[in-house]
Amino acid sequence: MTKIEAIIQTSKLEAVKDALHEIGVEGMTVLEVRGHGRQKGHTEFYRGREYTVDLIPKIKLETVLPEAMVEKAVQAIVTAARTGKIGDGKIFLSKVDEAIRIRNDERGEGAL
Repeated sequence: MTKIEAIIQTSKLEAVKDALHEIGVEGMTVLEVRGHGRQKGHTEFYRGREYTVDLIPKIKLETVLPEAMVEKAVQAIVTAARTGKIGDGKIFLSKVDEAIRIRNDERGEGAL
């Protein structure tokens, strides 16, 4: 099993969710996060004063999938989230040793 963590633009959440549902991904966790990568934020003006916004709002989407679905899910996320501009986001993949469903103690891929 592999855990997929995708940091995407907030405006791309619906497109990414739809793309994942189309390939059969049933469960995911979505978090509102703030951060920056190479873009290091931007400056804005508010009431005549300039200030730097260095932590940009993003969406973090997490899901754990069987190995057979991982590459399809990564491609779905990349296709749906890509604008071709800086700030599109990142995808991180991590191995998961075990998954346990709390309700009935089911383990492994069946618990997903």
